[in-house]
Amino acid sequence: MCDFANREDTNEDYLHPVVRSIIMHFWLAYDHPFLDGNGRTARALFYWSMLHRGYWLTGFLTVSSILRKAPAKYARSFLYTEWDDNDLTYFALYQLEVLLRAIDELQKYLRRKIREVRDTEQLLTTTDLNHRQIALIGYALRTPGATFTFQTHKRSLNIAYQSARNDLLDLEARGLVRKRKTGRAFTFFPVNDLAEQLRQS
Repeated sequence: MCDFANREDTNEDYLHPVVRSIIMHFWLAYDHPFLDGNGRTARALFYWSMLHRGYWLTGFLTVSSILRKAPAKYARSFLYTEWDDNDLTYFALYQLEVLLRAIDELQKYLRRKIREVRDTEQLLTTTDLNHRQIALIGYALRTPGATFTFQTHKRSLNIAYQSARNDLLDLEARGLVRKRKTGRAFTFFPVNDLAEQLRQS
């Protein structure tokens, strides 16, 4: 399996990376080498193979949740393969269908998030936040994991240190960001429910 997973394809011996990943998923789940966790390990192996071959979008797909919604279909894809002399076509077709559904769900999620960010950014224009704070909060909404310091806020908008300090401390007082001591400086993080906090403020 390790040799198969890491084999470099040639023109004469080409196997599409997605098909290779699906085969590895089936292989481990079918061999069932562990007392528990074979399905999870098989899915992890599938994800690894896809990411290893450059399919970075796989890191954002939730294949497991789709499989949990229809466990009977997943089981049948194994049974049909076994009944037909281990013809993997049944399992491969089902897994491709799951992948397409996962991509569709990701697109729906992204569209919903984009709408939420736009709505929240529109809401920002009706608040009493200054234009610098609006720019910072807008960036935070579009950039998960964003952090700020007095210095980064000062540099990004080319403003005085005192203005940057006042902006961030005011946002903290409003409950839109929280601060943490990092060395001798403060780092500010948007609150987890930032959009909801904006609607309530």
